[in-house]
Amino acid sequence: MNKPLRRVAIFCGLLIFALLVRDNWLQFVRADELNAHPKNRRIQIERYSNQRGNIIVDGKPVTGSVDSGDKFYKFKRTYIDGPMWAPVTGYASQAYDANQIEKIEDGILTGNDDRLFFDRTLAMFTGEKKKGGDVVTTLNGAAQKAAFEGLGSKTGAVVAIEPKTGKILAMASTPSYDPSSFAGYSGKDEKAWVGLEKDKNKPKLNPPGSVFKVVTAAAALENGAVTDINAATDTPDGWKIPLSTKEMVNHASGCAKASLNRALEISCNSVFAKLGDDIGRDKMVEMAEKFGFNAEQFTPVRSSASVYDKQADRGGNALSSIGQFNTATTPLQMAMVTAAIANDGKLMKPYMIDELRAPNVDLIKKNEPEEMSRPVSQKNAQLLQEMMENVVSNGTGGKADLNMDGVKVGGKTGTAQHGEKNAKRPYAWFISYAKTSEGSPVAVAVIVEDSAGTDREDISGGGLAAPIAKAVMKAVLKSRG
Repeated sequence: MNKPLRRVAIFCGLLIFALLVRDNWLQFVRADELNAHPKNRRIQIERYSNQRGNIIVDGKPVTGSVDSGDKFYKFKRTYIDGPMWAPVTGYASQAYDANQIEKIEDGILTGNDDRLFFDRTLAMFTGEKKKGGDVVTTLNGAAQKAAFEGLGSKTGAVVAIEPKTGKILAMASTPSYDPSSFAGYSGKDEKAWVGLEKDKNKPKLNPPGSVFKVVTAAAALENGAVTDINAATDTPDGWKIPLSTKEMVNHASGCAKASLNRALEISCNSVFAKLGDDIGRDKMVEMAEKFGFNAEQFTPVRSSASVYDKQADRGGNALSSIGQFNTATTPLQMAMVTAAIANDGKLMKPYMIDELRAPNVDLIKKNEPEEMSRPVSQKNAQLLQEMMENVVSNGTGGKADLNMDGVKVGGKTGTAQHGEKNAKRPYAWFISYAKTSEGSPVAVAVIVEDSAGTDREDISGGGLAAPIAKAVMKAVLKSRG
């Protein structure tokens, strides 16, 4: 072979080698990246080329798929009572991807999950059309409806948990949206999506206010700062915030030397702020974190980490102990706190997906209850229950009382101030549980961020949030028969 031909052959060989390297790089190294790329329409087209599996509540689907008539996107997602279920189902849109359960369990719902390989292979031989599997949730339809309707036109959120297992029974927030409105690929869908993106009313962390006092009470009992919940504390009139000349303001009379039980009943700021100071920041942080603060929660829907400040000075820690300063939380976190107390001190890991099923309803995965921590002893949890039940029987939580034979209700109200110099409308909180002789079937946390038409002075956890919690607890108890 002469020299020019040899050079051409070497050059062509190098080109072929480069092509093989590039091809393998794309197919094996960058495959996942390219598959997940937002501009890769093939993934979206494939996602909607077959009927999507369903999200199941109480044995019935709350989602569906219809023929869209489109050449590429053959099927479009539909939702039953979309706004009510949107906070948990999320959306699956031909144009705007997916989120929440629709995104997290996309592989099962589309039928592309590796665990459905046998079903896909069998369908090739039987000629059956490919179909996605189903996601069976732990949600209680009656509880979700009670939460959503209870919130109504208010801005707020509700979370209900089964304390024994950690199953999430309800997760509602308002204002909501209809995921069906932008499930397609039309100009109408785009308009609905743009409107949703401009909406500033999205779930966020909020100051917990007085509902956090149950955590401080738990810390006081666990650390021996209080041994008798009915004994007088050494809280003086005009207790001063550490490192400050300001006195702690109480919104109730009779807080001087009030017992822990009485202080929770009438929500004495001074008693709990002083207890937080006596216990100390590190012990308060430790207790908060046992309940789940300072860590993200996955249910599988992601929830931002609730915050108890690890660097607060004495004054900041005292204010944090009554749910002020930098303390911030979510309804999920406060529902977890309540559930642990109702479950005699055992906190179960919250979860929302019960089962994953193949298109032929074969079980793929079954989630089981899992203990997360034990923030308080059984003895102290029952003392906390006694105090919370006193709040409902004799204190500010009366509107949550179910008045049902054999059912005890414990709760705590909270009204959290916010805005510069507390100028904005306060948040209304309420946490509660219902308990029978067989234990507690439900724990609830409610926050109302804004209630149109309600005077500022009428905004309170007991007035606005407690009736919603009552409706949710009642729905759960009725559904159990």
